[in-house]
Amino acid sequence: MSARRWAVGTGAVVVLVATGTWAMRPGTVDTGLWDEIRPVIEARLAAESRGTGYGEDVPGLRTRWFCRAEALDVTERGGEVSAGVDALCLEYGVRGGGLVECGGGRGPQVVRLERDPQGGYRVLSREAPPDGAGNEDWTEAHFGSFARAALDGTIPSDTLESAARAHFGLPADAPVGEC
Repeated sequence: MSARRWAVGTGAVVVLVATGTWAMRPGTVDTGLWDEIRPVIEARLAAESRGTGYGEDVPGLRTRWFCRAEALDVTERGGEVSAGVDALCLEYGVRGGGLVECGGGRGPQVVRLERDPQGGYRVLSREAPPDGAGNEDWTEAHFGSFARAALDGTIPSDTLESAARAHFGLPADAPVGEC
């Protein structure tokens, strides 16, 4: 085979791979829109976490949930927004002048929102994969391959720890222990 045929073949493969990568890329995220909806999503996640943590049953800990969402895919159509997110929620409380982590969870979510009359956003619905059987199928149905790959990364808890310390009036270097 001639060098010319190899060059044409290699060029065709490169174009196919690039096209496939472009077509399978994660959804784009409008950072301005994400900045508007992120606090609403995180507040909803924290509110829905209440009542599910171990620390809530321990008197004196004054536990509270803190959540962080990372955008995987955000789309807006006709006044409605669909946000595919990777969410981390942790339950923190206070014991002996230190922060204690009492519970938590992490996973993909699809949150649908609409703009309210005051110009903000309100959550219409939130979907999460089922535990156990069906989890992988749900995730594949709701997220592309690049977004699913992003779910294998980590969401650092330092932002949540800082928010919890501030909420409870603890110093920035207060230790974090187990509940």
